[in-house]
Amino acid sequence: MKKPNFVIMGFPKCGSTALHYYLDAHPEIYMPHQKELHYFTQSNISKLNQGQGDFVAKEGQIKNINSYFSLFKEAKKEKAIGETSPSYINYPDSFKKLNSQLENPKVIILLRDPIKRAYSNYLHLLREQRETESFNIALDLEEERMRNKYSDFWYYKFNSFYYDKITKAKESFSEVLVLTQEELKKETQQTLIKVYSFLDVNTKFTPSNINKKYNIGGLYKKNILTNFIFRQGKIKNIFKKVIKITPWMKNIKNKIISNYQYKPKPITIETENKLISIFRDDVLKITKMGVDTSMWNEKFFEK
Repeated sequence: MKKPNFVIMGFPKCGSTALHYYLDAHPEIYMPHQKELHYFTQSNISKLNQGQGDFVAKEGQIKNINSYFSLFKEAKKEKAIGETSPSYINYPDSFKKLNSQLENPKVIILLRDPIKRAYSNYLHLLREQRETESFNIALDLEEERMRNKYSDFWYYKFNSFYYDKITKAKESFSEVLVLTQEELKKETQQTLIKVYSFLDVNTKFTPSNINKKYNIGGLYKKNILTNFIFRQGKIKNIFKKVIKITPWMKNIKNKIISNYQYKPKPITIETENKLISIFRDDVLKITKMGVDTSMWNEKFFEK
């Protein structure tokens, strides 16, 4: 039975989609057609469905082990077999089961300036017309949304705390590679070489899609087309199940919707300073861990 020997396990909104498609292009790497399987965190996240659109958004998640392993049956002689599920890193109690069933897989973790990550997370739900509050108010509502069993994708602060979760991943898995979205975006080829070396595949390969960007972000004018692309719905889920979403389809989608894109308002100084205070200790610990945070908000490092 074919099974993954590596996992891209998070964090959300940190470039895992791009890395998934870059690795999928490598002839020695197999990635399943479906991203974001979330099988090993089902016990954590399956009942978090009380936010707007949560129930529909979870329909594509993998609920049982047979369905999970069936996604890798087309793997042939690839040296590396992987999957991408950004929820895994947020639930260290899932590591034992994941480690046992996949027999100590290699782990890749992506993170990002926590403020930019949180705001990107917020904009994602705003694009889907699920979030209705301002960013600042939504941050203050997080604990209430947790109590009310919203999906964890609504937890903008929770998803931006890294240190303790990465520490537990390093304690649980033999081989862990930590990257940042910033280095993947700015130095794509060099970062991919790191990943190829980590996975023990040909490091000289350059994917044909290396200059492509995925999940570009931002906001878009509302119309029939953008509503279909971004809003959660049963018709959209059926479409995704019937039609295999490939990188070239993502590229076409991005070209079309770029005509309707506009820049969101920047985070207010007040909100930025509030988040600097919230995340500073975590960022300093991450930096001491050896993660390159040089492209993150300079305010984190002011005395």
